[in-house]
Amino acid sequence: MKALVFHGPGQSAWESVPDPGIQDATDVIVRVDAVTICGTDLHILKGDVPEVRPGTVLGHEAVGEVVEAGGDVRTVRPGDRVLVSCITACGRCRFCREGSYGQCLGGGGWILGHRIDGTQAEYVRVPYADLSVHALPGSVQSADAVLLADIFPTAYEVGVLNGRVRPGDTVVVVGAGPIGLATIVTAGLFTPERIIAVDLARTRLDAAKRLGADVTADAGSGPEQLVADLTDGLGADVVIEAVGVPESFEMCTRMVRPGGHVANVGVHGKPATLHLEDLWIKDVTITTGLVDTSSTPTLLRMLAAGRLPTSSMATHNFPLDSMEEAYDVFSRAADTGALKVVLGGQSHSVLAPRTSSPEE
Repeated sequence: MKALVFHGPGQSAWESVPDPGIQDATDVIVRVDAVTICGTDLHILKGDVPEVRPGTVLGHEAVGEVVEAGGDVRTVRPGDRVLVSCITACGRCRFCREGSYGQCLGGGGWILGHRIDGTQAEYVRVPYADLSVHALPGSVQSADAVLLADIFPTAYEVGVLNGRVRPGDTVVVVGAGPIGLATIVTAGLFTPERIIAVDLARTRLDAAKRLGADVTADAGSGPEQLVADLTDGLGADVVIEAVGVPESFEMCTRMVRPGGHVANVGVHGKPATLHLEDLWIKDVTITTGLVDTSSTPTLLRMLAAGRLPTSSMATHNFPLDSMEEAYDVFSRAADTGALKVVLGGQSHSVLAPRTSSPEE
């Protein structure tokens, strides 16, 4: 098969690799229909994630069709159309029993495109399929569903839920890339008083406005003062970091009110300074986290009901074999206006729901 293979910092290629096969009875093999590129993939290519070894197939988000299933798989079967989650869960370890799938001790967590071959390929092996793939409603298009493999659960869980967004809050989202935009959408579910989007790119701020931000601010023009002015000097109730650079994290800590929450979502490759000389007295809660994807079933129901505007976030579409071109476009988002690129994902016919069980 063809796959996008990592060969070290700054090096990758769409090339032939061996087809994956069933290794454990809990595995499935999925023929990939749609994938997308994550900012984390760019971090890998920059060398920010040294655990990824050269020779690894990249990618951790996909929609496709199950073509083979191990003998212990019970929730899906060959022919089922599924969402491949960015997080794999064994379902048995302490963390999985708590719903903290991202911290799985049984060989799961973030492994696709990280510790094992990932989804940016024609086929992918997915371990622990019963908790790691989700059967898709027939009404949901692949190009929409693939955005629920990572960015929407990440934004919702690590940003909105960890940040404890509540009705009437002032919420600041620093970074209006794909994760930041998904954060704006899902924060809006909790009816905050206002959502303020902060970014350097005008095109991304415009997208934030379309997706629910009440106020936008240029990151280079003193957004801290704007937040202070809008909150009578108090500061924001919740500030969500969705960039992954020291400057943006430190900006977040300057904008939060006493007793407020800073939720870090961005993937950081460099140290950031924690100014405890200012923060120790402010009762501020700072959270970090890797997504668990425990919210994915809920988000899928909302998508099927038309409650999540995923389609407007996919600005570029490519055939699956145009992976290198798609990476180039996504990596130059400031020039190309790319928010989220989707490869594959052609429209499918809506089928009648299956009535038989996988055991039949």
